[in-house]
Amino acid sequence: MVCCGWAFSLETGSPPRILGDIPDGTPPPPAPPKPEFIVPAEGILESETHEQGGREITIQKITPIDLPPPPEAPAPIAINDPALLKRIAARRAKYPDRKLLLVGATVYQSKDTPPRTLIQIWPQAEGKPITFWSSADFSLLSGLPSFTIATGETTSLMMTWSITDIDHTNVLQRKYSRQFTPPNIPVFPSGNATYIVTEGIPSEETLVSIRSLHEIYHSEHDRLLAAYQSRERARLAQEAELKAHPPQPK
Repeated sequence: MVCCGWAFSLETGSPPRILGDIPDGTPPPPAPPKPEFIVPAEGILESETHEQGGREITIQKITPIDLPPPPEAPAPIAINDPALLKRIAARRAKYPDRKLLLVGATVYQSKDTPPRTLIQIWPQAEGKPITFWSSADFSLLSGLPSFTIATGETTSLMMTWSITDIDHTNVLQRKYSRQFTPPNIPVFPSGNATYIVTEGIPSEETLVSIRSLHEIYHSEHDRLLAAYQSRERARLAQEAELKAHPPQPK
């Protein structure tokens, strides 16, 4: 097992940081309305209205409309064009390839103990996963957008996660005369969040990513918590709205 805290073996002088805003449940602004197609009365040559299934369908014959000519087909791209290659190189230099972390997390909660998270991580979404326990509550990282790791590289986090309430699960299992055996959760020291690798041999690059996530969890904890609580309030409000006003079939 590998147990690590905050010590980085690779220093850059620039701590990991979150890039962009953290989703907080605020709905996106509505899309602008599409322009209406209105035909003036003098342009309607014929009009027929039919009833069908409790609705009215109107069919109109209108004066022909002049449409703009279709756009010309673009010239074929010369893949070896020096100007094109130069633009591609400049864009790659400005927007380097992002790393991807594919993560599956289960957060275990209990009224008597702080949350603990069992995580599997696939760096670059390939190879065998690394399994580790963390004293960080990874549900707070569920809305994390892109972030920089300790090497300065940009990384995107794609995470599926769930919460297991140990107390509730125990009560539910006893109700059906079943036995629930909780996982063997390691004992973590108090203080900043740490982790223990239990399966797999992580590369130094993977360890840097794991450490970066923990450092962000510590340095941005209040911000992550506020965004998570806001998302939960928005989710509960939406569920209540749908329950009170279920959508009617069209």
